[in-house]
Amino acid sequence: MRGLRRRRVRGALKKPRLLLVAPFGSYRTAPFLAAAERWAEVVLASEGTSNIVRSGLPGLRLALDDLDGCERALREEIGRGGPFQAILGLDDWGTQVAGFLAPRLGLPGNPPQALEFARRKDHARAVLSAAGVRVPWHQVLALDAPLPLLDDLPYPLVLKPVALAGSRGVMRVDDAPALRQALARLAAILGRDERAVWNRALVERFVPGAEIALEGLLTDGVLQTLAIFDKPEPLNGPFFEETYYITPSRLDAATCEAVRREVERGARAYGLQEGPIHAECRLNAEGVWVIEIAARTIGGLCGRLLRFGTGLSLEELVVRHALGESIVVAPRTGAAGVLMIPIPGLGLLKRVEGLRAADRVPGVIEVVIDAREGQELVPLPEGASYLGFIFAEGPHPAAVHEALKTAHGHLRFVLAPVWRPALMPQGEVAVGETRLARGMPPA
Repeated sequence: MRGLRRRRVRGALKKPRLLLVAPFGSYRTAPFLAAAERWAEVVLASEGTSNIVRSGLPGLRLALDDLDGCERALREEIGRGGPFQAILGLDDWGTQVAGFLAPRLGLPGNPPQALEFARRKDHARAVLSAAGVRVPWHQVLALDAPLPLLDDLPYPLVLKPVALAGSRGVMRVDDAPALRQALARLAAILGRDERAVWNRALVERFVPGAEIALEGLLTDGVLQTLAIFDKPEPLNGPFFEETYYITPSRLDAATCEAVRREVERGARAYGLQEGPIHAECRLNAEGVWVIEIAARTIGGLCGRLLRFGTGLSLEELVVRHALGESIVVAPRTGAAGVLMIPIPGLGLLKRVEGLRAADRVPGVIEVVIDAREGQELVPLPEGASYLGFIFAEGPHPAAVHEALKTAHGHLRFVLAPVWRPALMPQGEVAVGETRLARGMPPA
């Protein structure tokens, strides 16, 4: 700690410059800005047509899909304010953009191809399989070409888009007719997202067993575990909505180390060397199965769980690592967890009842409702967000899980139906999302 204090004193005169690259609307932007301002002079690069940051903080509005334009704007910013010491991307898209910009600006970073593997599930599966990492049987399907024979596939399967996050578009199917229906549903989801890879999908064998998540930091290719989260509720489909994340894990030390080693193997297979890692794994009698390795931090507001023994948040650890500082993480005392409140159904949110009762549950430290009155709620697999978050702490993981379940049980979500009048061919009317022919019963 003595060395760190000396470094801070020297840095008080001139903080290093840090470039944050954030897609518009990212959950991570606010906590990373708050963390980074403590340690660096921050410039935020994001999308949008209006002012993206509060007064007094340098910000650049960039078209993140135009790398040449981004480079020109950033070189102008360097000319005004001096060079950057580090670049840090937020979310999958921001991380990939930062990876392409880093070598252009002479900054350290992961190879762009490694970040592409981390973002694209189809490419990731091929790379991990070739490296001998345990991944489920998988096959890529072209959505714009005749489908192969589906009857002989090893059902049950999980159908996934190749580049969407947050379990969006992920569906379990148990036979060929269900797979055909799910493919049509996925194609519709992809057609509404301008950044989606619309013509490819991944099917892979469903892996039974407990699911866990690992949060870590890579330094020269060596993975340091920051936390392992248990997901105590079964995730067997038909959709795979994330709900409970609780740390520390109840797994024994040997199993935790086996998870760390397998995730490290996967990250090296991608070519990742530095920065945050968020991995999802399944555990069963066959061992550790790698479901996903992302070159970013955990999603949503879940980084709040990782207030480590040093008193630093997850975002502060990642920022300091990007700036070249050594990170030592002390084990936390007690347990913490979050419930990502699932969307209860399709409709317009009228109100949320029971908030006071949920907030009074012993162990609950905060209930956050992100959705606003009148907002349209869309459940998985089409949906792309959560209704909110419940955070809890306790002496052990079981107590935290019980507090979260109890608090969620107090909440009641009152929804109104969604009506979308539209011009239709003669003889038809629009009712909600369904086209009904006059005089014909709904299917």
